[in-house]
Amino acid sequence: MEAQSERSNVAMKLMMDFIERTGVLTGQAQARYLWTDAFAVHNLIALASATGKPELLRVARALVDRVHHNLGRHRPDDHARSGWISGASEAEGEAHPTRGGLRIGKRLPERPPGAPPDEEGEWDQDGQYFHYLVRWMNALDQLARATGEARLSLWARELASAAFAGLPFPGRRAPRGWPGR
Repeated sequence: MEAQSERSNVAMKLMMDFIERTGVLTGQAQARYLWTDAFAVHNLIALASATGKPELLRVARALVDRVHHNLGRHRPDDHARSGWISGASEAEGEAHPTRGGLRIGKRLPERPPGAPPDEEGEWDQDGQYFHYLVRWMNALDQLARATGEARLSLWARELASAAFAGLPFPGRRAPRGWPGR
């Protein structure tokens, strides 16, 4: 039991350092990365359960809000587009932040529509990648189960709709702005 407690303390320290370093609770400027943030939500849920500290669920919820406000909007350096990716008004975007999808948070802007892939830079380009979106859908669903907050499940479903709408199927091209288009 003592070894498990020590492991929980180490995990707690790692997570709180991450939360502080990435500005989740302080409101400081931040860079978000969807894959890492999804795992952080999962870790916070597990730690809340293992340690009996429900305040960690509030931290996870704050992280969700930070991700949506950062990655649910166009990049600040995208001079052609601004606001929510979905095109929603501020109020509608707040109510449905995942409806247009989420950027993954890579350091370079996404490849412009019609531009050929850049073998060197492709891995560093932002955009919407299906496996990242699925990881976030799962994090939202797990947090909804842990907190009973139904709108988190709604956001997971809305993100799923956006992600699936963007997939090319035989006879249907991917929408403008999705990889390969």
